[in-house]
Amino acid sequence: MLFNSIDFAIFLPIVFVLYWFVTNKNLAAQNLLIVGSSYVFYGWWDWRFLALIFISSLVDYFIGKGLGKEEKKLNRNILLWTSIAVNLGILGFFKYYNFFVDNFITAFSFLGAEIQPNTLEIILPVGISFYTFQTLSYTIDVYRRNLEPTNDFVSFMAFVSFFPQLVAGPIERATHLLPQFYSPRKFDYPRAIDGLRQILWGLFKKVVIADNCATLANEIFTNSGELSGATLALGALFFTFQIYGDFSGYSDIAIGTSRLFGFDLMQNFRFPYFSRDIAEFWRRWHISLSTWFRDYLYIPLGGSRGGTGKKIRNTFVIFIVSGFWHGANWTFIVWGALNALYFLPLLLANKNRNHLDIIAKGKYLPSIKEFLLMTSTFVLTMVAWIFFRAENLEHAISYVSKLLLAPHTYFSLGTYSPYSTTLILVCFFLLIEWLGREGNFALSNFGKNWNRSLRHAFYYSLIFMIFWFGGKEQQFIYFQF
Repeated sequence: MLFNSIDFAIFLPIVFVLYWFVTNKNLAAQNLLIVGSSYVFYGWWDWRFLALIFISSLVDYFIGKGLGKEEKKLNRNILLWTSIAVNLGILGFFKYYNFFVDNFITAFSFLGAEIQPNTLEIILPVGISFYTFQTLSYTIDVYRRNLEPTNDFVSFMAFVSFFPQLVAGPIERATHLLPQFYSPRKFDYPRAIDGLRQILWGLFKKVVIADNCATLANEIFTNSGELSGATLALGALFFTFQIYGDFSGYSDIAIGTSRLFGFDLMQNFRFPYFSRDIAEFWRRWHISLSTWFRDYLYIPLGGSRGGTGKKIRNTFVIFIVSGFWHGANWTFIVWGALNALYFLPLLLANKNRNHLDIIAKGKYLPSIKEFLLMTSTFVLTMVAWIFFRAENLEHAISYVSKLLLAPHTYFSLGTYSPYSTTLILVCFFLLIEWLGREGNFALSNFGKNWNRSLRHAFYYSLIFMIFWFGGKEQQFIYFQF
């Protein structure tokens, strides 16, 4: 079920009414309603994959209980690795089976051996990478004794399958989200209104920015061999804003929807395109995943402690694994490695934590130095996104080569109305994001001091733009991950 669909527009009010007006006096009933609603939400795509969520929930619930009772280190390790094997085994089969088979065939063909193993027509379950990592965080935190195991299976199922963030995050930690299912929730009108504002901005990002950029980016990337370097630059720019509007838009809708039901989710994006270096970008982009890899992979490997060799190794491991998490394609791995190359000089020079606060805080404009740093970081990120978007490595290399080396035929945007209209919308979007960059999301502080009529007029104008400028409906990019 898509957030930007008629189905969800009907589904959400029904669940909201049942939650606050029918089950509001019974916490267990509310949690059971969340589980049932979440399974309906996910099963809307393909009911067969509900079994995977249930198996993952069942396995980690009982492993958590076992870890709570077990004191022997060997037995605790066995329980932990059972959870890891089951969860990553399911994820690996559905997401990476054919990737490894295809590369196995390619490797042997270089040696002159012809083999024909069986590949399978595997349908990738929507959002499997997200809920797999979410339930793994529970097992690992219980193992580390950072969290007491739950005895409430319904609450645990609600934590794993919570429908606002089930499909594309944020990837919540059990230490943060699970305890919220134990406490009675009371309807909070200001919180709900704030949630609606965030949903509105998320829909604007998705429908107006991401979907319009997607149409043009898809056209340019598909026909990249026939287009000028200037047009390819526009294609990379459109995809850069497509993926941000699409993914952060989903997170905004998820967080805002959760607030309607009395839950707080972690912030997943902090205006990443206003970053002054790549390290800052990764503190602001897909925060729930980057912190997950930091806490459960990077730090256990030694983090930035130790010699230069270990720092380099750990940096490449974290970024390449992050790339591979996104999908079974070498383009994602190269994208991860490229970001590691961007990040490494900052780490080795101990400059990776230079920019911890928002750019130009308390000011309307950045300094010249800040502007140049922000622009250079944006360009590096945009180049990396080309590898992320390309069909394969050959396509990515061809695209970048032509972008850098081919003659740039400049054209008048007036002759390309879809381009000019979308660029104007992107500029408007960037302006609102810039003015609201000190809040948790763009509209949380934007217009806060306006009178009520003006503020509502602005919100209604956004709703009008969603209906008037909304692009062709596109599935959320991160559903495929």
